[in-house]
Amino acid sequence: MGLPREDLDLITELVLQSGSLKGLGESYGVSYPTIRGRVDRLIERLRQLIAGTPQDPLVELLADLVERGELTISGARALRDLARAERERTREN
Repeated sequence: MGLPREDLDLITELVLQSGSLKGLGESYGVSYPTIRGRVDRLIERLRQLIAGTPQDPLVELLADLVERGELTISGARALRDLARAERERTREN
């Protein structure tokens, strides 16, 4: 499907945990909010693959930084929104 090995492993473990995010978090040794974020990110990747939409490398980088605790979610959203606004402004000119 074009998913990285780590995403396929996450899907496999989620199935083995009977769909339990709590169990998935425990098996990865991370908190529920961390695993929830990883699953949400995986869902978005799947939606993009199905729609044939290319992944935004900036969004992927920001998600990685948030996942590693190097950036807050609100900080990542602010950077993403700023980059999108700048792209739109550039297109208009």
